[in-house]
Amino acid sequence: MKIISSSVLVLFAILLSACLPEDESEAKGANSVTRGLVTTVVSSEASKITRVYPGVLEPSEITSLSFEVGGKLGRLDLSIGQRIAKGDLIAQLDDAKFLTTIENRQAAVEEAEATLKQAEEDLERSEQLLERGAVTRVSRDEDRTAVLTGRARLKQAEENLVTAQEELEDTRLLAPFDGIVNSVDTDSFDTVSAGTVIASAYEGTSYEVAFSVNFSTVNQLSLGAAAKVTLSDDPDTVLDAKVTEIGERADTVSSFPVSVTLADSQGRIRAGMAVEVSFQFDVLGGNGFLIPISAAITDQEIPETAGPNSPSPVSFFVFDPEDSIVRRRDATMAGLEDNKFVVIDGLNEGDHVAVAGVSFLHDGMNVKLLDPKE
Repeated sequence: MKIISSSVLVLFAILLSACLPEDESEAKGANSVTRGLVTTVVSSEASKITRVYPGVLEPSEITSLSFEVGGKLGRLDLSIGQRIAKGDLIAQLDDAKFLTTIENRQAAVEEAEATLKQAEEDLERSEQLLERGAVTRVSRDEDRTAVLTGRARLKQAEENLVTAQEELEDTRLLAPFDGIVNSVDTDSFDTVSAGTVIASAYEGTSYEVAFSVNFSTVNQLSLGAAAKVTLSDDPDTVLDAKVTEIGERADTVSSFPVSVTLADSQGRIRAGMAVEVSFQFDVLGGNGFLIPISAAITDQEIPETAGPNSPSPVSFFVFDPEDSIVRRRDATMAGLEDNKFVVIDGLNEGDHVAVAGVSFLHDGMNVKLLDPKE
């Protein structure tokens, strides 16, 4: 009888183990692991969905300031953001030529007055001579015509003088309201024509925010709809607003322009501040469950258009208490609220939904339900 040495037995054992399938041994090891499971219990509901859009505060109306006459500007002492009061001098033109025009037209008025006076005296004399038969009616009528002509010329001269005086007043550009300088569009001593924008200003009491929304959202909005405007630099400041413009045509593909106007304003508000505009919409079907975003299985991409009228698929791992395993559950969400999915179908109240380590889970995996306090 032959005796097998111990070294041969060791070598045989090594070769035998090498022939075992690697995936089988790994699978046995994997199935033997029971992972702890952190869950949230489906309970909290939401009947509203909040949609938020970034934007910038802008004045509701900006007024362009310009002269009604042309000329050479004087020194322009304006700066952007400068506060102005109604009646403040914004800019002034060199008025030398306007003063000269007034003097000339004043002289024309005086000349027309003298001419008319002479014509009236001639007419009076012609009337007297006509009574004595010393002049003809034709001569008298000529003098009467001269009076009428003189009066017309005097009226025209007086109107020209008034126009010149008004143009002199127009060389001073005054603030039409209490407000804030938005832009300065010319430089000191420029020669400008009538209508050239010198500066622009706004009242600082009414602001709006313009932004774009997708097709789903624009169909949920109407003129006058309520909105909230939150200052990005001060989230505690939330102001009421309402929709004042809804674009019928998209600026870009499926991106429709919308504007909201603040119902009130505060002294701390400034044009150019970053804000967030939020709307609340009813949840499709009446209400939904709030589930943390971290619970979603990451092999799905949530469409950016997901919203109240555009429900989208989403999947979760739900704990099965009978078998102590997790099962993949397909559901439907209709937007976000407080950074949580609003799930309108696929989950039931009391379900335990995995919220941590979701990427390490798989359908049918053995788990141990952990106490949230652990």
